[in-house]
Amino acid sequence: MKWRVILEPDPETGDWAVWCPELPGCTSAGETEDEALRNIQDAIALYIEPTPMKLLSGAIIREVVVG
Repeated sequence: MKWRVILEPDPETGDWAVWCPELPGCTSAGETEDEALRNIQDAIALYIEPTPMKLLSGAIIREVVVG
């Protein structure tokens, strides 16, 4: 799966900040552009990892398509 990411250099440190606009709060950084890209890959994988849900008896899970 492909995700858009934005890389921004820090003028003071020379490090790179990186974030994914489609995933609010999903950010990372690195000393180099390559390191920042590797780090955001890990951050995105953790962000989209499903979390276990405890549901009440009788609850139904459905999927919907948007768009």
